[in-house]
Amino acid sequence: MDLYVVRHGETWANAEHRYLGSLDPSLTERGREQAQALGVNLPNQLDALVVSPRLRAMETASILNQRLNLPAQTMDCFRERDVGVFEGLTQSDARARYPQLWSQNITRQWSLGPTGGESIVDVVKRVRDGLIDLESRYPSKRVLLVAHGFVAKTIRALTKNDFSDFYNWQLSNGSMLALESFELPIADLDTLQASLPPGR
Repeated sequence: MDLYVVRHGETWANAEHRYLGSLDPSLTERGREQAQALGVNLPNQLDALVVSPRLRAMETASILNQRLNLPAQTMDCFRERDVGVFEGLTQSDARARYPQLWSQNITRQWSLGPTGGESIVDVVKRVRDGLIDLESRYPSKRVLLVAHGFVAKTIRALTKNDFSDFYNWQLSNGSMLALESFELPIADLDTLQASLPPGR
């Protein structure tokens, strides 16, 4: 399988550098322009279009699909990470409102997350399950996945079987990660956790 992972175009929350996971804003005008620009440079002969259920991903996929004309399959496992009480806040807001959580560097803990939100390992498990599903459905196919920043970095780390640069690597809005001849390595969660640098 060749897997092409797209991060949705910009939303108001991205533009204001706010935590954005379970919130469901639409694209800004800039976000639509980012999707249109990416649409011109998509790989040829894509076989399947898979989309996160979040509105920003679905709008991006709709713009890309104007040229592709593929049936879009929504998969909940590729939704963005839910950051609970931090949703919609800037980092300074989160630090001021939730000093105890902030002092734990809670968004960078493997098995803990902000109150009401997901931990890193929660996301790793559901994204990994989704990738296994894609591999079984689309062997030897070219798949476009329209999703989110945290999902993209999780897929990349799982593909490498290494989380050592997890906090530093980022896929920009309206950009694509190409993983040709994609194969998901077999790794246990303890090994993956050990490769994740401590939060800072």
